[in-house]
Amino acid sequence: MSSPSPAPPDRPRPQPASLADLFFSFTWLALQGFGGVLAVIQREMVERKRWLTQEEFLEDWAVAQIMPGPNVINLSLMVGGRYFGLKGALTAMAGMLAVPLVIVLVLGVLYTRLGANPQVAGALRGMAAVSAGMIAATGVKLAAALGKHPLSLWLTLPLAGLGVLMVAVLRWPLLYILLGLGGIGCCLTYRKLSP
Repeated sequence: MSSPSPAPPDRPRPQPASLADLFFSFTWLALQGFGGVLAVIQREMVERKRWLTQEEFLEDWAVAQIMPGPNVINLSLMVGGRYFGLKGALTAMAGMLAVPLVIVLVLGVLYTRLGANPQVAGALRGMAAVSAGMIAATGVKLAAALGKHPLSLWLTLPLAGLGVLMVAVLRWPLLYILLGLGGIGCCLTYRKLSP
């Protein structure tokens, strides 16, 4: 009887090949993210490039949201820093900002000249609808990771629902919601993980 063959060794996780790879990857992400880059960043970082696992992405995204400044910039700093330290953080941030900044400046000049045009106003309303759909689709995709969270779904789903209610309906300040609901979630998870 032959012995079972050994399991193949774990392959190292893909990572950026260089600072240039990091810069151009984040530039490409930023250029795809008109109206919201969350869906694009999740797809590229987790599914396509595999630089982050779904759980790492969710953890980093949660931290990025509670830090001051734009969420995607915070996330780019964390991903760049993870692989190349301070140089990587600054390179990833530059990738997120450089080309989009030039595009936004050009579009700003064009909008001041064409903003009163009814077709331009209609196109902008259409882009807002697409952006809302992308955010909703990303939320549904990320919700699958709740099954791996230490807290049970009967605790995490009400916390998520309360967050949506407080932001979308009650329009409470995000800082208070993050401190309140985030604090409750952290305390419950800490108690669950404590021996």
